[in-house]
Amino acid sequence: MTPAPIRLLLADDHPVVRAGLRAVLESEPDLLVVAEAATGEQAVARAAEGDIDVVLMDLRFGRGMTGAQATAAIAAGAGTARVLIVTTYDSDADTLPAIEAGATGYLLKDAPPEELAAAVRAAAAGRTVLAPMVADRLMHRLRSPATALTHREIEVLALVAEGLSNRAVGGRLRLTEGTVKSHLARIFTKLGVDSRTGAVAAATRLGLIRR
Repeated sequence: MTPAPIRLLLADDHPVVRAGLRAVLESEPDLLVVAEAATGEQAVARAAEGDIDVVLMDLRFGRGMTGAQATAAIAAGAGTARVLIVTTYDSDADTLPAIEAGATGYLLKDAPPEELAAAVRAAAAGRTVLAPMVADRLMHRLRSPATALTHREIEVLALVAEGLSNRAVGGRLRLTEGTVKSHLARIFTKLGVDSRTGAVAAATRLGLIRR
């Protein structure tokens, strides 16, 4: 008896990207795209219906929930769908929230078709698949925890990179200005820099925040 195909939901706000993913995946006899979603909210609602095995999730939508937020909602729901992140973003500021939210895998959109199909099958089986660059950085965080930026430090530095003052960063993250300064002091030490500009440049070079 032929096994049932792996049922997929494509969640991306770009129709062209969804069409490309569908064309690649449906060329595989064991993969079947059963639904598409243009927002994180749509993806959560569709996955909750219970007939999806793997959600291919982008990280950023034009409005509403982010991919990480949608992933967390799907992972916390009653369904059994696994989430495979498929995105162009590879900074720690993107990968860490998605993985912490419960994503089973994380691939970049330039992955070869055969690698994408293999990742979908692995995700359906509950195995973790990470893009090599993402895996390398996670291994570095495990091997050198003293020098790795925390999720909160990455959030602070990402807002500094946008040009926000310490007070504005604190307002955005609901932190006191003093707490933001303390985070920045630890960031400077970890990155071996002595200024906000130097920290942003170093973090961008290391792939900790988005370019």
